[in-house]
Amino acid sequence: MEEKSHTEINTEQLKAFAQLPMDKPVVMLNLLKFKETVIETGLTGAESYKNYMKAAMPFFQKANAEILYMGKPQRTLIGPADENLWDKILLIKYNTVADFLGMVKAEGYPSHLRDQALLDSRLIQCD
Repeated sequence: MEEKSHTEINTEQLKAFAQLPMDKPVVMLNLLKFKETVIETGLTGAESYKNYMKAAMPFFQKANAEILYMGKPQRTLIGPADENLWDKILLIKYNTVADFLGMVKAEGYPSHLRDQALLDSRLIQCD
């Protein structure tokens, strides 16, 4: 059985997220697995994701988002030693829920570039 990949926002979860107090700060954990090759561009998924980050940076800045960490996991110290690790982990802090929602709903936000680069992902709200 083939596992389902997740690259787009779950609308039900987004509705629940949008019910939070709009002035509540939030940290989003991004777990990223890149495509080997992006068919549309011939670039690797990692290269395509760099293009997404460049295109998204003005939206991050407008939302006052702060990248707390971006890096590649190296090894599992607690858990299965043979577990497949994500290609990249990204932690982004938003001053408010409203800032995050405004960013992802903004006209021109390059979510298509993110989707294009990724084989699988998770976007997890943290407090």
